[in-house]
Amino acid sequence: MADTRHVISLRDLTDADLAWMVRRAGEIAVDPTARHEPLRGRVIGVYFTKTSTRTRTSFTTGALRLGARVITYGPGDLQLNTGESLEDTARVLGGMLDGLVIRTAGDPDEMRLIAEYCPAVVNAMSADEHPTQALADLATLRARFGRLNGLRLLYVGEGNNTAAALALALPRFPGTAIEFRTPKGYGLAPKVLAEARTLAGRYGSWVGERHDMESLPEADVVYGTRWNTTGTSKTDPNWRRDFAPFQVNAAVMARCPGAFFMHDLPAHRGEEVTADVLDGPASIAFEQARFKLHSAMAVLEWCLAR
Repeated sequence: MADTRHVISLRDLTDADLAWMVRRAGEIAVDPTARHEPLRGRVIGVYFTKTSTRTRTSFTTGALRLGARVITYGPGDLQLNTGESLEDTARVLGGMLDGLVIRTAGDPDEMRLIAEYCPAVVNAMSADEHPTQALADLATLRARFGRLNGLRLLYVGEGNNTAAALALALPRFPGTAIEFRTPKGYGLAPKVLAEARTLAGRYGSWVGERHDMESLPEADVVYGTRWNTTGTSKTDPNWRRDFAPFQVNAAVMARCPGAFFMHDLPAHRGEEVTADVLDGPASIAFEQARFKLHSAMAVLEWCLAR
């Protein structure tokens, strides 16, 4: 369809595209009249090969609230499991669906192949990037602070697909600073870190990465993430030893006075974050989770109905 677009990687979005989706998510969050039904008559497929609570629910609910009908597929539902090629599957789905939301642990290039045949493909998480999580995070920050420019974010934990998405998104807003504190051997992919620093140079922001928890920077937000990223496993049987110093607890938050706490969820209390932080007054993790719905609706609107 000539009037449809894809969200496969944040790299593909212009500054205007990114800003529109973040702003639109905020509008949907605060104004019930913003929830019209521009997707009435459309059919959206939701294909998740990996577990999901927030992302799957947000895109399913969001599509329904926008007036679309939804078909959901689990990991064992498609004939890919019996040997049909991805290209043939894409050609069939593209002839029947108006859009497809996909979560996979595979290569995003597979999504690009599907996008050759299927309109409005949305990356709801791949092995190396979680773009819709970053969009929800930016919308949450904008709603909480009234701006994105100049915000300072401290990310603690594995340099996973959520970290990659934040690294490709936040530095595009002038004056922002994002520092990744990751265990040694579990940092951002070098390519992503280099891209983020290039963006920082272009937009007047700052990106750093360290592998310790000493001398924490001033931050408006401390961002935690699950140690064992969804759909992955660690090869080192002693990996928890490396992650233990990176727990976000009351002592860490005290070193960042006034900071809010965010988490992409699911969380494991007592591992990457303590219960008193996740459930405490500084936590906006569940507000952030609600923004998954608002941002999913904004993404679907941008793809199919803007």
